[in-house]
Amino acid sequence: MSSKVAYVLDVKSGNLQSLQNAIEKVGFEFILIETAAELRAAIASEACQKLFLPGVGNFGHFMRQINQLELREPILEYVASGKALMGICVGLQALFNNSEETNNLVDENSDADGLKLINRTLKRFDDTEKSVPEIGWNSVIPAPGTEAAIQGKDLYGISESRKYYFVNSYASILTKEETELAKQGRSTEITGFKDCEIALTTYGSETFVSAISKGNVFVTQFHPEKSGNAGLKVIEAFLNGNKYTEPAAIPEGVKVQHGFTRRVIACLDVRANDNGDLVVTKGDQYDVREREVDGSGNPVRNLGKPVEMARKYYEQGADEVTFLNITSFRNSPIADLPMLEVLRQTSKSVFVPLTVGGGIRDIVDPSTGNLVSALDVASLYFRSGADKVSIGSDAVYAAEAYYARGEKGDGTSPLETISKAYGIQAVVVSVDPKRVYVASPEDAPANIKVIPTKYPGPNGEKYVWYQCTVKGGRESRPIGVYELVRAVEALGAGELLLNCIDKDGSNSGYDFELIDLAKSAVAIPVIASSGAGVPQHFVDVFEQTSADAALGAGMFHRGEYTVNEVKSELMKNGIATRTDTGL
Repeated sequence: MSSKVAYVLDVKSGNLQSLQNAIEKVGFEFILIETAAELRAAIASEACQKLFLPGVGNFGHFMRQINQLELREPILEYVASGKALMGICVGLQALFNNSEETNNLVDENSDADGLKLINRTLKRFDDTEKSVPEIGWNSVIPAPGTEAAIQGKDLYGISESRKYYFVNSYASILTKEETELAKQGRSTEITGFKDCEIALTTYGSETFVSAISKGNVFVTQFHPEKSGNAGLKVIEAFLNGNKYTEPAAIPEGVKVQHGFTRRVIACLDVRANDNGDLVVTKGDQYDVREREVDGSGNPVRNLGKPVEMARKYYEQGADEVTFLNITSFRNSPIADLPMLEVLRQTSKSVFVPLTVGGGIRDIVDPSTGNLVSALDVASLYFRSGADKVSIGSDAVYAAEAYYARGEKGDGTSPLETISKAYGIQAVVVSVDPKRVYVASPEDAPANIKVIPTKYPGPNGEKYVWYQCTVKGGRESRPIGVYELVRAVEALGAGELLLNCIDKDGSNSGYDFELIDLAKSAVAIPVIASSGAGVPQHFVDVFEQTSADAALGAGMFHRGEYTVNEVKSELMKNGIATRTDTGL
């Protein structure tokens, strides 16, 4: 066997396909460990010198999985052996005593306790000043006084000039006093970090520990396998045992922007065309067929192949790629082998988060007649390379049931089952509303949020409410956007994809009133969608609303503008965005 081998511990938590692809991308073989016996055999083997502990989702669920698989003691034995361990996301959090995310903090022997290698408790971000979860790209900076900072080197390839992808609600948040100690180069005096080198990240007004090196253990709160070339360099440095690396060169004239950035997302509407081939398409008012001009029929608009286009946008600097499977295999997502293959192939060369939507619901398998849960459907996509799933119509039905039960969930909706297993950050709700104009708030249905509008209706109406739709905008429902997003946040959504039927295909910019309405209702991140036609529209939405991300489709697919051009326009206007500086 080659000496360039990486072992990965499978705790049945999240997307391992992307990590496998990243490991193979930097020239190492990938071996999966699934049992305690396999891990103990790896400890005894000379071949196993590098082990990854990846995890996503709920801290308590992750630790219970470790215990149920009887992996706690073998993991501690591995650490004691002196062999190198790299934890990712919840793999970092697992080293701590416990987390506010669980309800068992008073029980010293709780099955949800961490590995207790770091004597601290994880805390939840303050959501009064920022969106929670933190979803997006941020800076990671070695704490002053650490060996890396003293030498002027990067810790395992982590560079101040790069951005890394985070998705977390909980972290090792420092108090104001601890933050001051860290700034003074005294981080080893902070409780839990006596023998550690740490790196720090700021989100809003809070500073948290985003990477830790302690002896043979190296852990990151961010996802290197989803952090583009910057993340690949971290994985490569760990696998090659390069703890201190030369800092990345910054091109002349480039000013590094520290801190959290606004995301630019490329969205690909994917469906089967009339020949049965999967294509990327885009339409106006949700109509994806070409206009009939010569009597020969109006075929599905074909703008390219999904895998190739996703790779192109990644290379242009897209922060995320979203696939919306808009009609294909609508009745049988589990038979959606072509879309699963699209995800598998895309994740081999696209190292940023991938979201997939369409058909994530409880279904009956037509080949067997058996019921397949939405959780099982989502798991198929996660195992094929998806990081998040997008739920549309079923989220509307779940919200209606939530209010019918007196603002309570029953634990059975796709939102609830998927977020419980994979964490809220894995669930996006895609909303398709349309504007309904009324002369006064009293003219709207009861219990619906109505707002004044700057854009009067066809008869001069000065008020509007946003009616939710299902089935790709084809059917209206008696619930408004404000009410919907409040419900889905309570049920387990971690992010909102906010479409607008009235703006779709208009190239006239985003609907700011809709975005402001949704942001006023929830603390979770909101993605602005529908209406982008030029780079200035991205500038406008970030300057005039608190949208966390903005999505583009047709303007990219038609080749009118590139993602790079959008990001250049953002930078010119002083809006923080991720670039490939120093890669």
